[in-house]
Amino acid sequence: MSFLRHIPSWLKNKYLLTGVGFWCGLSFFDDRDLINNLHHRQEQKELEMSRDQYLGQIKATKEELEQLKKNPALLEKYAREKYRMKKDNEDLFIVTE
Repeated sequence: MSFLRHIPSWLKNKYLLTGVGFWCGLSFFDDRDLINNLHHRQEQKELEMSRDQYLGQIKATKEELEQLKKNPALLEKYAREKYRMKKDNEDLFIVTE
């Protein structure tokens, strides 16, 4: 027991040892440990970037919708290009590149 005399008294404090053990348990062995926390933060950043991208697409689509509502010629062009619609007296030829 002579080796216990060389250990400082603050290292033999049971409250300090319990606190350090509790902190280590929560930091490394819990479901919400440091590694998972960092992983979740990275995932959150990626989702926020994705959300911003989708919000930009929604804004562009709403602007396009407003233009289509206001301009019938643009609506006809959009329908012909996107959905391959045609008038009754027309023939439709699809050219692939």
